[in-house]
Amino acid sequence: MLIGLSPPALALLLVAGIVLDLLLGEVRRWHPLVGFGRLAAFLERRLNRGGARLVRGAGAWLLAVLPLSLLFAVLADAAGLWLHALLLYVCIGLRSLRDHTLPIYAALREGDLAQARLLTARIVSRDTATANEPDLAKASAESLLENGNDAVFGTLFWFVVAGGPGAVLFRLANTLDAMWGYRNERYNLFGRCAARVDDVLNYLPARLTALSYVLLAGAGRARAWRCWRTQAPMWSSPNAGPVMASGAGALGVSLGGAASYDGEVEQRPQLGAGPAASAADILRAWRLVLKTTLLWTAAVCAAAIGVSAHA
Repeated sequence: MLIGLSPPALALLLVAGIVLDLLLGEVRRWHPLVGFGRLAAFLERRLNRGGARLVRGAGAWLLAVLPLSLLFAVLADAAGLWLHALLLYVCIGLRSLRDHTLPIYAALREGDLAQARLLTARIVSRDTATANEPDLAKASAESLLENGNDAVFGTLFWFVVAGGPGAVLFRLANTLDAMWGYRNERYNLFGRCAARVDDVLNYLPARLTALSYVLLAGAGRARAWRCWRTQAPMWSSPNAGPVMASGAGALGVSLGGAASYDGEVEQRPQLGAGPAASAADILRAWRLVLKTTLLWTAAVCAAAIGVSAHA
């Protein structure tokens, strides 16, 4: 660990942050990540112009992330242990994943396709206006599996490494990748630093997440492992590929494939194996993310007990 927290204290604070998230949910007003998004948009408007956009993008990343990360590191050192748990609560998105996806499951179960399309459009960038149930279930399950890593497990990993400031650093970097990491004319150069840094920070968490999905697949472990090893290399993202392929294999459903973006159909590699996703698979994907959270929490607590017993 890069912080001066004892393993028992770290485990206790990790549990506290997760419990706060599950009890309180996402901050409704004045969410720090929303404010950070406005700061990032301001920097992008001011700096993403003229020449040397690769350098400008790297500078914008440094201006957006480093001062805030260092500030919270100083505050966490001065304020005491409780701030680490509070920072984890603000950064983690477990309850948010549930609150944004289970209503889609409920709408589909009730046959309310219009409501399911509206809710799905809030969490994915693909077109949903004419989507049917398998399309909506696929989009929701993919979002749960991928964001299980981005919003939950990557945050937990960096919390274990560097406490609350580590969780903040990861979430800020991940937010910039989501805002700037596009391969289009506007962001290809400016957002390249944000995309590459996120790839590096997510490399280990994504593979630990994929391994966790395999371990929790029950009788489908071999299928989940096979999907990870054979399908992930074909996915465009080096970290989303392992996570989504192993998750789809663990669920025993087919994800990936065709998806419509801005009126154009994009053919993506297949993920998983089995029938097309249905409404029930949204609930199953959420349960897989929740079980993985419990697995990681138990592993951290067991490690803390083991270290304490040998101290």
